[in-house]
Amino acid sequence: MPKKTIEQVDVRGKRVLIRVDFNVPIEDGRITDDRRIRMAVPTIRSALDRGASVILMSHLGRPEGNGYEASESITPCGEKLAELLHVPVLVPGKGPVDAEAAEAVASIKPGKIILLENLRFDAGEKKGDPAFAAKLAAFGDVYVNDAFGTCHRQDASMCAVPEAMSGKPRVVGLLVEKELKYLADALSKPAEPYVVVMGGAKVSDKLPMIEEVMKKADAVLIGGAMAYTFLQALGRQVGESRVEREMLSEAKRIIDLAGRLKCDLMLPEDHVCSTLFAERGGDNQICPADIKPGFMGLDIGPKTQTAYALRLRKAKTIVWNGPMGVFEWAPFRIGTKSIAEAIVHATQSNGAVSIVGGGDSAAAAEAFGLADKFSHVSTGGGASLEMLAGRPFRSVDLLDNA
Repeated sequence: MPKKTIEQVDVRGKRVLIRVDFNVPIEDGRITDDRRIRMAVPTIRSALDRGASVILMSHLGRPEGNGYEASESITPCGEKLAELLHVPVLVPGKGPVDAEAAEAVASIKPGKIILLENLRFDAGEKKGDPAFAAKLAAFGDVYVNDAFGTCHRQDASMCAVPEAMSGKPRVVGLLVEKELKYLADALSKPAEPYVVVMGGAKVSDKLPMIEEVMKKADAVLIGGAMAYTFLQALGRQVGESRVEREMLSEAKRIIDLAGRLKCDLMLPEDHVCSTLFAERGGDNQICPADIKPGFMGLDIGPKTQTAYALRLRKAKTIVWNGPMGVFEWAPFRIGTKSIAEAIVHATQSNGAVSIVGGGDSAAAAEAFGLADKFSHVSTGGGASLEMLAGRPFRSVDLLDNA
């Protein structure tokens, strides 16, 4: 059901409390990938440009809820946002609802921005604590969920805060609106041929999504380490490749189900292998379908790249979730890059709707300089998996319908 957006709410003179996802990688105090912050800018601008004051809240990293930790402070995110917006961003206090934060919110003026300190400095965030949520809820006249990356979580800021703000406008931001549109449409009414590319390390992480998308997909292309569990389930030799042995029966069940659903479940025909799980120093070879002892598959091989690319180029809807190999290492990135390029080709030449499901796929798209050439690159890896697996989001269900 479509949700009301921030654009449909009169925010003039109001305090707009926006849950954003600023959980970005930081090394030595420097943000190494600011994409999630950039993606939140349109929603923040919408509120500012229409006379609101803006209070932002987000978690960062994995603090245990024991109070302020300098290494996990959200201050670098505030500095990056100020740089993007050309507007000062205040990060008050040492906790999201401490006295200094409350005082800053109480005196905020229209056109100003406050970014509350890391939500996970308070144990109440992960616990979904109503008392913690009530303090956050008191900061806002309007609640906005623009944090798709955490929509599948039951954290206080995602569920208990909108519950506490019942009777006030509770809406989606422009990013979450876009995420829901693309991912929900891909699940409900994809244009055909509909092709899903599934990679990554573990079958167990992706099984519910694979099972759900097979109901409508014409083909599912499997790559990454998870392919070796499927291949071994078929009796193939996989050498030292990673296999989830406890998932072999489930992998076989999925293969059989694909046949009954008339979904073409494609597995690698060849592999880029090495004797070491390392970027350098191993004996790297192209291996055929069966991998000999002493070698492990670390990327899809050239025959597989060609077969997958040909299938993708004819598609009208494509969902890509997970790399084809260890794309961070130069010898094993060609498979993932070839898939990305084939999807871009289908998008630009075939009019395909292409959706990149966050996480490592989004990182690969960025690394290859292709992120802006897909129809949509999701900001939420886990959330996109959950949505494509057909699971409801309570954090979204709580919001006002359009």
